[in-house]
Amino acid sequence: MRTFDGAAVDAALGYPALVDTLEAAFAKGAHAPPRQHHGIALDGRPEATLLIMPAWEARKPGSGLAGRYMGVKSVTVFPDNDTRGKPAVLGTYLLLSAENGDTLAVMDATRLTAWRTAAASALASRYLSRPDATRLLMVGAGALAPFLVRAHASVRPIREVTVWNRSQARAQALIAALAQTGITATIVDDLAAAVSRADIVSTATLSSEPLVRGAWLRAGTHLDCVGAFKPGMRETDDEVARRARIFVDTRAGAFAEAGDILQPLAAGVIGKEAVLGDLSELCRGAVQGRRSAEEITLFKSVGASIEDLAAAIAVYEHHGP
Repeated sequence: MRTFDGAAVDAALGYPALVDTLEAAFAKGAHAPPRQHHGIALDGRPEATLLIMPAWEARKPGSGLAGRYMGVKSVTVFPDNDTRGKPAVLGTYLLLSAENGDTLAVMDATRLTAWRTAAASALASRYLSRPDATRLLMVGAGALAPFLVRAHASVRPIREVTVWNRSQARAQALIAALAQTGITATIVDDLAAAVSRADIVSTATLSSEPLVRGAWLRAGTHLDCVGAFKPGMRETDDEVARRARIFVDTRAGAFAEAGDILQPLAAGVIGKEAVLGDLSELCRGAVQGRRSAEEITLFKSVGASIEDLAAAIAVYEHHGP
């Protein structure tokens, strides 16, 4: 059994290579049962969450047979971890042989999750954002934010990056981190104005109330929402759902957990048919992504175990199985 820490994960992965890896994985498919989602009550603190996410490779599309690898990720979400100097999301990935059940590797899934989540957003952007998108607004300055900025910039000609966050200190830290990778970013205070001029708006927060309003979106905007991952959480209002062509990472995940989808559904603002496709359908060409320069698109991600498996295999094989 091999062990890969965050540095080893970083050494193995990059953009847009990981975006390509996920595109191939979604086109091929995998066996990915719905993740287990457990609320953990804590004394006098916000509820924590434990997620269990298994997946195994398909030998070939539609065969029903397992391929070479399988794996499982355990993730914890502690919303108040910033007060303890830790990321809100922490995790461990276990990569196994699908041929004999051997444990092949244990990985830092906190890092793996950041890499693959941003890669999935960039993959969706390939199909849904305008090819000439140059202005990116990052809403939220947590651990995912630098990965999202870098991933989006790897698939679109981003020349202007702006950051909005409730905490100025966190926003400044994000800008400093991006500068180390050669990306210049600036802080914005007026969220409405920043949304209205962005080509791509990426949100990665733990918000329970809408941050982005549909009335602010101009024609041609692509909205990438990856933060809210429970039915009671959301980053967009009902008007976003009304105006946008909606796509998700997986239908099962979106209809079980995505508040940005479930709340408009419950209110009768949209029907299930408003979700036009998922990443697998986009990658296989089963559904059409962006159709014109004027339409507004929304990609809602809650995370998919096929992404973890593909990224974990890439790490393992990079370092030599």
